[in-house]
Amino acid sequence: MALHKGPQKHTERPMSVNPFFGEANPVGGMTEAPPTHRLPDAPLPPATAYQLVHDELMLDGNSRLNLATFVTTWMEPQAGVLMAECRDKNMIDKDEYPRTAELERRCVAMLADLWHAPDPAAVVGCSTTGSSEACMLAGMALKRRWMKRNADRYPGARPNLVMGVNVQVCWDKFCAFWEVEARQVPMEGDRFHLDPQAAAELCDENTIGVVGILGSTFDGSYEPVAELCAALDALQERTGLDVPVHVDGASGAMVAPFLDEDLVWDFRLPRVASINASGHKYGLVYPGVGWALWRDKEALPEELVFRVNYLGGEMPTFALNFSRPGAQVAAQYYTFLRLGREGYRAVQQSTRDVARSLSGRIEAMGDFRLLTRGDELPVFAFTTTDDVTAYDVFDVSRRLRESGWLVPAYTFPANREDLSVLRIVCRNGFSHDLADLFVADLARLLPELRRQQAPLTRNKEAATGFHH
Repeated sequence: MALHKGPQKHTERPMSVNPFFGEANPVGGMTEAPPTHRLPDAPLPPATAYQLVHDELMLDGNSRLNLATFVTTWMEPQAGVLMAECRDKNMIDKDEYPRTAELERRCVAMLADLWHAPDPAAVVGCSTTGSSEACMLAGMALKRRWMKRNADRYPGARPNLVMGVNVQVCWDKFCAFWEVEARQVPMEGDRFHLDPQAAAELCDENTIGVVGILGSTFDGSYEPVAELCAALDALQERTGLDVPVHVDGASGAMVAPFLDEDLVWDFRLPRVASINASGHKYGLVYPGVGWALWRDKEALPEELVFRVNYLGGEMPTFALNFSRPGAQVAAQYYTFLRLGREGYRAVQQSTRDVARSLSGRIEAMGDFRLLTRGDELPVFAFTTTDDVTAYDVFDVSRRLRESGWLVPAYTFPANREDLSVLRIVCRNGFSHDLADLFVADLARLLPELRRQQAPLTRNKEAATGFHH
């Protein structure tokens, strides 16, 4: 979560209360307005408290028009009802809520089968608060396995993790928090993700693993996981180094199994030790659920699993946090039951169709050059053509916001910092009709943008809006 500071003196202002917020008497609720940065001295009527919070939240963006976020912004009403019924159940309390725990177990089993585990019964897995926590857990398992194999050298030797520079920020956090050297393969030319051979060349006896991204957040492209494993197989033949792979499938692990069935990226590759996915992205569940699966118990060292019994029966747990609601897990199981393989295939295909159609229509405008087309993840990135000098991608992002569209503009990392792009994430609920409205708004803005004398953005760092 974001870090926040306490209030500055000049921001300590009271909130105003509308007289009509009173329960019956319009002036009955006109007590002293509550402060905003300290607890009020006295309680408020529930209707008043609700209205104050509700009104302030109206200033947030419309999540359905947020084309920056990967997380699910629409579910069926029945899923919302189910989540409301489970919001008071503590996911960690498996003895008190055994059926919720059983739904979690079933979801893990379904994912093990979906991701072609050689023996689904041997797979070890758990739900998490999202892919960031799942990646932390997977990284911890990689490091602990390396530590056990190198007990004679650790802690003298410093472990490292190899990945592309395009990884999600959670991997940078993992390396910082767990004191692992991040070895990143830079972008080069039109290659915007990891190169398998370059990754293998960065590995040595201190490498705990290599991360392959099935769906880069920068441009929506799949990294070549099978080629990565082949490069590491060749490395082992030459040097004896046996380096495991973790697949960060935050988005793609819930897209590729349905739309790219011939793509080999999962547990069919013996070198893949673990996989994570975000249930709240293309798993089609509201924010708050991720999944981490390990090929077998050897891939998840036993000493990382804690057993607690003070909530009732003894239970194993592997997590960075403890208490969290069971609502999202129930919603994930609901969605698995509701859609099945054919339903997921239909939803993801529709989303990819929207992405391909929209990217083609944007390219046809003549002002933009596509980096990707939405034919892997339903996500594509584009920039302005070389002859566009009157405006830049940051101007486009800012002007689209006037119509409610949230489209991130950002610069690429090292070696391609010269490239600034816009990215559109197509999700379930972003229909062809909404895409038509988006194209119409973009087309309406272009004549005005073309009439500018120069791009208006001076501080690109401040203007960047890159959301995972």
